[in-house]
Amino acid sequence: MRHAYLHLPVPLHWRSLLAAAIIGLLPLVFPAGVAAETAGAAASDSELLDTILEELKAIRQIVEKIEKQGTARGQRPSRPTQATATITGKPMMGDPSAPVTVVEYADYQCPFCLRFIKTTFPELKRDYIDTGKVRWVALNLPLAFHKEARKAAQAAHCAGEQDKFWEMREELFRNPKQLAEDQLPVHAASVGLDVEAFKACLASERHLAEIDQDAKNANASRLTGTPSFVVGKSTDDKIDGEVIIGAQPLNVFKAAIDKAVGENAK
Repeated sequence: MRHAYLHLPVPLHWRSLLAAAIIGLLPLVFPAGVAAETAGAAASDSELLDTILEELKAIRQIVEKIEKQGTARGQRPSRPTQATATITGKPMMGDPSAPVTVVEYADYQCPFCLRFIKTTFPELKRDYIDTGKVRWVALNLPLAFHKEARKAAQAAHCAGEQDKFWEMREELFRNPKQLAEDQLPVHAASVGLDVEAFKACLASERHLAEIDQDAKNANASRLTGTPSFVVGKSTDDKIDGEVIIGAQPLNVFKAAIDKAVGENAK
């Protein structure tokens, strides 16, 4: 199943942007080859669609504001097919010596990141990360119109100081509408953190520079939406590889991983 991806490039007329986004969402709303869904899955998809519609409204407001300021309109730039991602000191999951690395740029308020985490990631973890074939690296790309995403990214890094980055990451993704700063300590408690130490970390803002640098590096590679991925041969500091954009299904990742494995064998 192909899933949608929101990308905010140079300004477009908002009607064109909304039309393109809605067309991209059709496979999500009407998945081909699926005859029925369970009641729980239907409710989950309904909540996801509500979140996506809110996303479209936010994009419309941003584009209208840009147009009112008289910014020249431009054409949507082509999406990158290759990129480089810096991974030194970043949170990693899996065997450090795995031959292939997947770098993920994510935003904790992004509905498509949530879709990826709920659908494709469990299969990737089972078949590739847990088997030692892939090392997974988490980077940050909080989008400007997601007001709580940057602080949520900081919360994940603060949890990482207590060796709970991945647990906190999962908790934050599960609760994209409960990411206000006063709600973050609640999530910290739920994953077993020392809450006072966590609060002190948040107050220090010591991880924000790293988060902002992740976003700058992503934008330098023309990765401007979430989720975005770079799949390539494992190295210690930088990953050069194929770009995957959006909450894509397992077969898309499999093809990129297999290609990276083949390049490793050369």
